[in-house]
Amino acid sequence: MPQLPPVTKALLLICTAVFCVQLLMGPWLEGWFALWPVASGHFMPWQLFTYAFLHGEPLHLFFNMFGLYMFGAEIEMIWGRRRYMQYLAASSIAGGLTQLVFTAAIGQFGPTLGASGALFGLLLAFGMMFPERTIMPLFPPIPMKAKIFVAVFGGLELLSGVFSPYGGVAHFAHLGGMLGGWLLIRFWRGQPPFPPRRRR
Repeated sequence: MPQLPPVTKALLLICTAVFCVQLLMGPWLEGWFALWPVASGHFMPWQLFTYAFLHGEPLHLFFNMFGLYMFGAEIEMIWGRRRYMQYLAASSIAGGLTQLVFTAAIGQFGPTLGASGALFGLLLAFGMMFPERTIMPLFPPIPMKAKIFVAVFGGLELLSGVFSPYGGVAHFAHLGGMLGGWLLIRFWRGQPPFPPRRRR
């Protein structure tokens, strides 16, 4: 298990602190900072960023923060603070945009909250950077290679989103986070659909 680099540590503390504030003033906080569908009349542009700091319940917070620690800490130490924060922001915003498109398509008006879009982006990055590393997820507690873990969870999210669109879990925000992270990594590497990057 990796040590806690500064950005990961700060995010763990911020999300935990925000959740404590939610316990006191949840409806007001979520009304302004959760991600509301455009058609709801409550959408504000900053919600594409702020929704990632809110969580619905203690287990939601715990699993997201555990995943941030498990996958994000090592990535931050390799990438550095700036690139790591860029990646988290891209994954979170892409997840939010994907969720907005999905909620508009099915006519859903409830808010989305949680760092899962950014977390699934980190999961994808971890699988791309360390595809052969064996990890032990909490669920299911079966050791598997990182690339298999990413493929399995991505597939499960897609199936769950298609067959259970009203289940209360933002599956397409998770998938959007993975897509946003994948596109950013491809951009950094100068790989299609982006032009090759020139060396200076």
